[in-house]
Amino acid sequence: MRRDVLDLRQFYATSLGRAAREMVSRKVLETWDDARDLDVLGLGYATPFLGPIRPAARRVVAAMPAQQGVELWPAEGGNLACLSAEDALPFQNAFFDRILAVHALEESPDPIALLREVWRVLSPTGRVVVVTAARNGLWANAERTPFGHGRPYTRSQLADLLREAELEPTGWTRALYVPPVTWMASWAEGFEQAGSRLWPGFAGLVLTEAVKETFAVKARTSRVRVPAVRPGLAPLPANRAPVSRAQEPPT
Repeated sequence: MRRDVLDLRQFYATSLGRAAREMVSRKVLETWDDARDLDVLGLGYATPFLGPIRPAARRVVAAMPAQQGVELWPAEGGNLACLSAEDALPFQNAFFDRILAVHALEESPDPIALLREVWRVLSPTGRVVVVTAARNGLWANAERTPFGHGRPYTRSQLADLLREAELEPTGWTRALYVPPVTWMASWAEGFEQAGSRLWPGFAGLVLTEAVKETFAVKARTSRVRVPAVRPGLAPLPANRAPVSRAQEPPT
């Protein structure tokens, strides 16, 4: 069962939520730069991380799962968020250049169906970044945070899941080394710098980038033997009259 959108919003208003937002946003910007003149989709609950991208991007839209609920976003200007079924996103094929999925896979009832929708709406040259809780990280066990619910993933598990949806992983990184303790949130920057060097395996989150796999299918010609059909009643020649069984000569 998915976390309610109100719970997610309350978490990102806390000091731990702000630390998570800053660390993940930084990694996304390092991966995508500013996404200048691109169409960007935030899937799940990605709105806390879309702010730095909006000024340069051509279009930024947020789609939130129906089980989770939706909120008005952004706070100023027109609404750019919508409620959507996970397996039926209300967008046309190959529409988005970049997709950021946060709080999307862990609590999804069908992660493959969700990722196949990502494949469908992603442009042929597009890229997707999937953010999930790391299975061996402290945040996966912190039930007071959204990352402590649902299924955490290892790097290899996430790669297998993406490939099953025809998305090829091209890179990955980690984030959020600070323990999920409120009074330590102010030290998040120091933990991030030290953790990436000293204990990289204990990060709270795994970020995986993938691209869309496309295949050019060519029709192949082949010879097929078609069996000759013998009609049950063959027509007689015009100059020959039919012979009844009573007139047939004895054998």
